[in-house]
Amino acid sequence: MSRHDDITTVPTRSGPPPRSRRTGRLPLALLLPAGLGLLFLVMPLAGLLIRTPWSTLPQRLTEPGVFGALRLSVQAATLATLLCLVLGVPLAWLLARVDFPGRRLVRALVTVPLVLPPVVGGVALLLVFGRRGIVGGWLDSTFGVTLPFTTAGVVLAEAFVAMPFLVIAVEGALRGADVRYEEAAATLGAGRWTTFTHVTLPLVAPGVAAGTVLCWARALGEFGATITFAGNFPGRTQTMPLAVYLALETDLEAAMLLSLVLLTVSVVILASLRDRWLGSS
Repeated sequence: MSRHDDITTVPTRSGPPPRSRRTGRLPLALLLPAGLGLLFLVMPLAGLLIRTPWSTLPQRLTEPGVFGALRLSVQAATLATLLCLVLGVPLAWLLARVDFPGRRLVRALVTVPLVLPPVVGGVALLLVFGRRGIVGGWLDSTFGVTLPFTTAGVVLAEAFVAMPFLVIAVEGALRGADVRYEEAAATLGAGRWTTFTHVTLPLVAPGVAAGTVLCWARALGEFGATITFAGNFPGRTQTMPLAVYLALETDLEAAMLLSLVLLTVSVVILASLRDRWLGSS
């Protein structure tokens, strides 16, 4: 008889341990403010749904100005998101995987647009990319390219405001990914680019997807930086939020209908962020 025969084999379980959920009596001191907070957030949305002139909704949505603003918003938000993917994913990888002096400062600078007033962001963009700006003056004199008050300016303003959402989501996914897969790929002879494209990106795909959706939604709803840097010209720079602002001055019903469209898009975006995208159970 082997000396190991008396050892009881304990079956192992793969994957994370199940999360325990504690249930019990809800303290009134927490339940009351929680209910008030939920009411505070839901009531404006409910008011929009109640006061919306539903009978004129189809007619309003088919108006040329509304359709043009919606189309421009979708196109600009999509282009801004693509720009954020090209620049933001490598930036997130740098912050997550490379230890360099000043990394905390760089991370802080990346997240500044999250707390910076959008109008201030628009002014900053003008000072850099305007016709007399640091970079814009050179672009205008060398290539004849003018960014302010153009559709390209809308894309640039939306990308500036929305990129931190993508960077934060992707950096968090990279920090939570198991680096042993990348190390194994490196030991098998895979280069850095091959490892990044065939191992790292598939590992963090849910984080990239969630960050992309949040980035697109933020770009779609951008207002302050857009109106400051790109203006409010119908058919060229007037996005849906700008159309809502303009409609408030002349047609309240039109403003409510446009707001309803943006609200619907926001709800769809949040519903699409399923738990498996965010990596939670």
